[in-house]
Amino acid sequence: MSRFIASGSGAGRAAAAGAGRGLNALFAGEDHPPGCVTDRRKLLLLPAITIGIGAFQYAFDKGAARAEFADMPALRGKDYGKTKMRYPDYTETESGLQYKDLRVGDGPSPQKGETVVVDWDGYTIGYYGRIFEARNKTKGGSFEGGDKDFFKFKVGSGQVIPAFEEAISGMAPGGVRRIIVPPDLGYPDNDYNKLGPKPTTFSGQRALDFVLRNQGLIDKTLLFDIELLKIIPNQ
Repeated sequence: MSRFIASGSGAGRAAAAGAGRGLNALFAGEDHPPGCVTDRRKLLLLPAITIGIGAFQYAFDKGAARAEFADMPALRGKDYGKTKMRYPDYTETESGLQYKDLRVGDGPSPQKGETVVVDWDGYTIGYYGRIFEARNKTKGGSFEGGDKDFFKFKVGSGQVIPAFEEAISGMAPGGVRRIIVPPDLGYPDNDYNKLGPKPTTFSGQRALDFVLRNQGLIDKTLLFDIELLKIIPNQ
């Protein structure tokens, strides 16, 4: 049994013990004989309280059993670690991607084979939240920039990390989507050169590379903001 589950069971037992003390307090200081109306009413509460304690213990232990840990090289194979980050105001897909629409776009979503033009930023959210790419920065000497200055890829071509592909498929032009990316939906082999998006600055590449290649106690979860600027139809 994992340490996490063991500690959870302890907490459940502590809760049960606390409830037991509550029962003692319920009857404390009473000198009337058992069998009076008041005692019978209190005894009727016992099954409900007992069931409540059991349900609490079960729910607590089930929650502990479902705990998932962030992928950290130094802790692989262990039954403890840093719990995976989950945010209640985000939608989690079957793949484990979490997303939140900061701005909903207008129009149809991109289809397989179409080219999308996006702006993006990225953060090592699992490690001090360091930025490795900034969105809305000056491109090509123009604040707005041209298509050639933004990141482009063909939907369904395998040119980008799985999280990017999944996120963009549900967006519309003008939309901005924030995604929380677990390592298995990120850069393959911890190498940003294999799939996009790749940081455009040396400092950004260094910041991302430090996290991806670190074999210690570093959570490699990433955060991206993706803005879908344009969809280029198939030619």
